[in-house]
Amino acid sequence: MFQGTGSDVGKTVLVAGLCRVLSNRGMIVRPFKPQNMSNNAAVAAIPGEEGEGEIGRGQWLQAFACRVQPSVHMNPVLLKPQSETGSQIIVQGKVWGQAKGRDYQHLKPQLLDAVMESFANVCEGADIVLVEGAGSPGEINLRTGDIANMGFATKAGVPVVLIGDIDRGGVIASLAGTHTILDNEDRAMIKGFIINKFRGDVTLFDEGLRQVAKFTGWPSFGVVPWLDEVRKLPAEDSVALDKIVRDNGLNDRTNRVKIAVPVLGHIANYDEFDPLIAEPGIELVMVAQGSPLPDDAAMVILPGTKSTIADLIAFRDNGWDRDLAVHVERGGRVIGICGGYQMLGRKVRDPLGIEGKAGEIEGLGYLEVETILSPQKTVKNSKGKFIASGAGVAGYEIHLGETSGPDCHRPMLELGIRKDGAISADGKIMGCYLHGLFVSGQFRQALLRSIRASFDGSSDDHSIEDVLNDLAAALEQHVDIDGLADKAAIVGLISRNRD
Repeated sequence: MFQGTGSDVGKTVLVAGLCRVLSNRGMIVRPFKPQNMSNNAAVAAIPGEEGEGEIGRGQWLQAFACRVQPSVHMNPVLLKPQSETGSQIIVQGKVWGQAKGRDYQHLKPQLLDAVMESFANVCEGADIVLVEGAGSPGEINLRTGDIANMGFATKAGVPVVLIGDIDRGGVIASLAGTHTILDNEDRAMIKGFIINKFRGDVTLFDEGLRQVAKFTGWPSFGVVPWLDEVRKLPAEDSVALDKIVRDNGLNDRTNRVKIAVPVLGHIANYDEFDPLIAEPGIELVMVAQGSPLPDDAAMVILPGTKSTIADLIAFRDNGWDRDLAVHVERGGRVIGICGGYQMLGRKVRDPLGIEGKAGEIEGLGYLEVETILSPQKTVKNSKGKFIASGAGVAGYEIHLGETSGPDCHRPMLELGIRKDGAISADGKIMGCYLHGLFVSGQFRQALLRSIRASFDGSSDDHSIEDVLNDLAAALEQHVDIDGLADKAAIVGLISRNRD
């Protein structure tokens, strides 16, 4: 199990890379994360049942790295923060309930059985399971009833490797401090540590490694250098999103198509914009709250959200409704995805109080549609085509509510035998429920050439396969894989598969 001295130390990416390392060595590998908190969700199979459920995007990425189908058991508890009602609780892929932070602390012990059941399911038929913790085991105020870090590790008997992020500074103190504050049982679970995100000559930290070992008694399993390619992998939580927002505009902007994405308070599945960030002909601007939408954007994308009504109110409070009106008046394009699509309509109704207090709100009014939120959640993978160009698209749907109205007679997508989305009469405003559209190179080309006929970007589908292989190669070089295997008592199996 890989735990961190804090959030965003690189646990998700390191586990994904190690999944690919061991898969490349011929092993049957599975990922597992007992508890996750993220509005970046993915669709996964529910073994033994029809239909599909939700897991964190991080575990979807790790399953991809393992070359296996994602399962809801790989992330049995997923917390999706929303507005007044706290977080929606997803258990083994399905909505289980909702709770505010303090109440959830009392609910965690009820979820341990489901976590252990899922862990047993993931272990079945696997040579090794790589487990990712959440946050930090150093949050000892949350230790009672814990299912995310040491509570799970001690219950399941899984040895732990602690990850420290040297890029943020204080890594020696964070590792030694974690050792100091853990009780004896939890401390005994930790078998060593990994230093992540080192910039420069890693040998410069040799003395640092000796000092960590001196204070903790733990061996080092390696120092992983700063890897620029990691930025191309899906980010999982809001800490990474904040970094994306701060990094806006660092690259050359010359002659690029500018696309603006307002960062809503409950933004969901924002990793679907990664293909646009990677596209050489695009300048993607993630607009922080309090900042205006850029007046020279060719397109504005309203992203998905876990709380449509609350984020629509905040959208107006930020003045983005006025910015968007100016953008539309001068002929700019707009796309809404999922919750963003709902916002573009005339009304959003919540008669059952699913997102908070029952009621309704006026939408932005750019599409002649209305949405009624309902308890039934749509969760499925879908594929089809962008009707305007015939370009193939594939992605996933995770949403509450049904949208209907005159503009739905001009659907944006054809997904098998059904249509999805709506387009305004002038063709400049459109929305749909399908996440993941921008992975398709053909779709990106068709969309951007409708804005700038001379646009010449990549027509290839955005793939993370090469990035994972590069990451695996780096980890083979910088991490003591065999030492990790020895601590997991599977060294003979790894050697056999390598032979």
